[in-house]
Amino acid sequence: MQEYSSQAAYDRGEAVCVIGAGASGLIAVKNLRENGFEVDCYERDTVLGGLWNPQNQHSPLYPNTHLVTSRSQTEIPDFPMPDDWPDYPSAAQMLSYLTSYAKHFGLSEHIWYGSEISHVEPVDGSRFEVVVKPAAGNAARRLRYAAVIIATGHHWSPNLPSYPGLDQFRGTVLHSSQLKDPSRLRGKNVLVIGGGNSGADIACEAAVNAASCVHSVRRGSPHLPKYLGGEPADYALARLNSRPKFLRRFLTDRLLKGPASLAARMGVTAESRPSQEEPVRNGRYMEHVGDGSIQRRGEVARFDGFDVAFADGTEMRPDLTVLATGYRPKFTSVEPRLLGIEGDSPYPNLYARMFSPRKETLAVAGLVEPGVGVLPIVHWQTHAIAHWLLVRKSDPERAANFRLQVRSESEQDAGGPAGTSPRHQLAVDAEVYLASLGRIIDTLEQEPAK
Repeated sequence: MQEYSSQAAYDRGEAVCVIGAGASGLIAVKNLRENGFEVDCYERDTVLGGLWNPQNQHSPLYPNTHLVTSRSQTEIPDFPMPDDWPDYPSAAQMLSYLTSYAKHFGLSEHIWYGSEISHVEPVDGSRFEVVVKPAAGNAARRLRYAAVIIATGHHWSPNLPSYPGLDQFRGTVLHSSQLKDPSRLRGKNVLVIGGGNSGADIACEAAVNAASCVHSVRRGSPHLPKYLGGEPADYALARLNSRPKFLRRFLTDRLLKGPASLAARMGVTAESRPSQEEPVRNGRYMEHVGDGSIQRRGEVARFDGFDVAFADGTEMRPDLTVLATGYRPKFTSVEPRLLGIEGDSPYPNLYARMFSPRKETLAVAGLVEPGVGVLPIVHWQTHAIAHWLLVRKSDPERAANFRLQVRSESEQDAGGPAGTSPRHQLAVDAEVYLASLGRIIDTLEQEPAK
């Protein structure tokens, strides 16, 4: 690629800037290239794969990470995973998959590694000036693009809770993103805080590696086993989507009756149904609760010296406390108002969960929690974004209809499944959201009335 001067902005014409070379960024580059766009993708680390690459210094991978959604529900629609892979691939297999995807579609030649975007500023109406800061210490470059797609993900900025006494706590506290080696659990009394998938997975790792494991959860969440009726759970539930609504509800309740009864016996009560928020998916968790290797506790009340007190009045002295408390969306290069971010909330207010409410050529890919694999959704999101960028100049009438459709879909989504917990603010019902994306894409592809 050509080197650009840092003295003045280099105009890249109708090229699109993609920020991030993780899964969402790679899919965005592929779909943009497929639609004829020149693309520059900037990745601040020196490797592709985002969170799935342990060489990425910002990767949150913890020991023995596997997908919690099944292969068939996670693979990219136009690039299936190998048939001989397990139902729930490992992190290493996911990295291999994304590397193969990039090689198959020739994406790496469009990626600038070790390049961090320090600033994105709207200029000349719908265009953007992008400041790129190379990691090697060279002078920053200024470039102008027709559009920007943010694909940095939302699993790299830890959500660190505040508890009374935590800042004076004398024990060892780690966020789950710092737990890179399972030997750190070995032989220790471990406290895991957080009721999501990461919390359940790490509690299971502690159950077989630590001397003891206490799992503190603030609120009840629905738990799904990884298999239902001999099939991966998400696949079994997805197969019901073609049934009439009343029958789907009946069959879903039948499938979930056994797991729900087991959860109730173990004291793992949920405040909502799996369809209403992202469920915890772990095939081992209930067994470890049942054999006592995971002891459940309620919310932490306070930290005191080396001890931790819980809301139920019990206490423990952990050798290691792991905060599996998730992540917060963080956008360091774009003004919050461009993404509809208001006040202290880190969560954007985007049209159709992807388009800036202020700039029609600014979009975000992959900022959803669908309860199934996110990659198929990102594929259709970026397909819609690429088609929109093609239509907006060539067909003003269709572009206007598209904007109306996007706003309509956004209004319908306002009453979506997001729960009260911050970690559920990105939740979408996959079936409903994919149908919404389908309507958006149909609007773009329909010929205007003569």
